[in-house]
Parts: sequence; structure tokens; C-alpha cells
Amino acid sequence: MAKRDYYETLGVPKNASEEEIKKAYRKLAMKHHPDRNQGESSKVAEEKFKESKEAYEMLSDAQKRAAYDQYGHAGVDPNMRGPGGQEGFGGFAEAFGDIFGDMFGQQRGRAGGGRQVYRGSDLSYAMEVTLEEAAKGKDAQIRIPSWESCDVCKGNGAKPGTQVKTCGTCSGSGSVQMRQGFFSVQQGCPTCRGTGKVIPEPCMSCHGQGKIKKQKTLEVKIPAGIDGGMRIRSSGNGEPGANGGPPGDLYIEIRLKKHDIFERDGDDIHCSVPISIVTASLGGEIDVPTLAGKAAIDIPEGTQTGKQFRLRGKGIKGVRSSYPGDLYCHILVETPVKLSEHQRKLLRELDESLRKGGSKHSPSGDSWTDRLKSFFS
Repeated sequence: MAKRDYYETLGVPKNASEEEIKKAYRKLAMKHHPDRNQGESSKVAEEKFKESKEAYEMLSDAQKRAAYDQYGHAGVDPNMRGPGGQEGFGGFAEAFGDIFGDMFGQQRGRAGGGRQVYRGSDLSYAMEVTLEEAAKGKDAQIRIPSWESCDVCKGNGAKPGTQVKTCGTCSGSGSVQMRQGFFSVQQGCPTCRGTGKVIPEPCMSCHGQGKIKKQKTLEVKIPAGIDGGMRIRSSGNGEPGANGGPPGDLYIEIRLKKHDIFERDGDDIHCSVPISIVTASLGGEIDVPTLAGKAAIDIPEGTQTGKQFRLRGKGIKGVRSSYPGDLYCHILVETPVKLSEHQRKLLRELDESLRKGGSKHSPSGDSWTDRLKSFFS
């Protein structure tokens, strides 16, 4: 699929100032950031976020913007590299320079070797944290794969006692030119795969890669208020790049463990609080749990199941929030079980007494009876 115009992506005119470009990018980045978009729309938002990021990176650089304005996307394509390994329109211009060189009997060389470098792949790591750890933050250690120089071949990939040789196909440049008539196209060397070198006898320990995959311990700081589904980026801790290219990044995805008492909803937390039928009927003070300890709430006389009590500021302060959320306690009136015969007798006497008192003891009884009559009629 063809890339959209960078100016169109950011929603700015081609004569936009640097400040206008920056302002437009910030607005799009806030709107489409993966941490703000979860569920089915997360993939679409992530693509739009990457698209706007790429557009901003190109248009915020004066040199890249000039190349883009003159040559379009080909002018900033990192795979088209010019003399000295510079990115941009150099590779594209050089290919067409070869066309005109053939036409007028001129020959062009490629300075600086011209080996193509590739950025390493990003890695993903899932980390489980408790609700308390998410609320307060923590310092954690994780084990991730890493690459270290091979001790046997000292990193050159060749068997000890042998040497790495310059590729005879590309003469060490890492690329070859394919000519058809007037046209000359440059591409990676198929023999050395763009490295400019060949290894006649690869090292048996690393199989010619010059590096060995191992494990390393990484210190990770979990910020207070982080929520499940959010990601922490650790720059440069992904897969190593090829031919000296930069490494990728490591993304640590946070997953919340199920809590025995609380359920999180953004910055708010919820819990169910069971109370006896006596406390619900007569009222009283009870203790409820919070992330910081105990708190007391007053249960009014005649409290029903489903009654909700809100404790302000007893929730979680999110990573982007100025104030902590609230704690919601949902009352659950428990029906007594495994009654003795004496207790059964007392309940029957209580029920008889309540019936004699009429509907004043049953706030929902009359409305429920009326709704039943209306339904069956």
C-alpha cells in the first residue's frame, strides 16, 4: 500500500512552519497513543500513531524535509543510500546517475563502501504485577535475551586459524549493480547478503554470526499508577541490528494479577462488603479495606443489598492523573444459613411481627406486588 503524503498525515499545509508541524504531531500523538486506545481499536490507533510519528520525524528535519519536498517518499527512503552511507535521495539519484553515465560514457563509483544497515527487531515482554505494586510502583529485574561477542572467534565469525575474506562478487561494497540497457539498479549483494565479507570456514561455536545468544538481567522501573495493558519502552534492548545497524527496543507490557478483594476501573477501585442482616437492619459502623489500610463507614438503618458507599481519594493515582481515584464499597446483605431450631423459631416470630406492621417494613414490597399484577394482567 502506498504511503500517505506526510503533510496530509499531519493535516498541515506544505508551507507549514516548524511550530505548526510540532503542534499537529503532538495532537495526533495524544489521540492515537497505544496506551490511550485499548480493545478492538488499538491496532488501528497504533498504526496511525506510527504513521504520524514517521511523518513528524521527516518533516521536523530540515534536510529530510527538503529532500521529501523535491523527490517525495523516495527522497527519504532509508533503503536508498547515497555516497558516504547518507540516507535520503542519494541512492535513488545514484541509480539514475548511472543511467546518464552509461549514456554519455561516464563511470561512477560508490564511495564509503555503501553497506546497507538494518535496525534490529523490537522485543516484547509480559510482566505481571499486583494491584498494590501497580499503585505504588516498584523496581523490578527481568531476564531478557541478549547477544554477546563470541569468545571462540573473537566476534569475526571465522573458525580460529582462518580469516574472513572480502566478498569477490561485490568487492566488499555489500551491493551490486544490475544493468539492463540504459538502466542501472543497485541492490544488496546475494553472495555476502550486504555484509561485504564471506567466511570460508565459519566458527563452530557461533555458526559464523560472531555472536552468541545469552540472557541478561535488566533493571526496570515500574511507575506508580500504571495500569494493565500499558507498555514501558526500554530503548536499545531489542534485537541487535544487522551490519552495524542500531538495535531495536524492548516493550514491557503490564498485566495486572487478579486481586482477592479489589477490582480496578481506571483510577477507581471497587470491592464488595458483606454485612449481616442485623447490621443492615439496625445500622452500625463497620471497617472496610483500602490499599492504605482500614477505613470506617457508617451503615444507616435499613440498608439494602447493592447500596454503594464512596470513599474519595482512596483509589489509585494514575500515571497521568493529578488526583487519586475513589474507592467504591458495594454492600452485600448476607442471608443467615445453617440455623438452629431456636433461631428458626425466632425468625418466624420476627416475620410474623413484620407482617403485622404492614408495608412500612418492606420498602420494595408494594411496588413489586404492583408490578407483578400489571405483568400478569
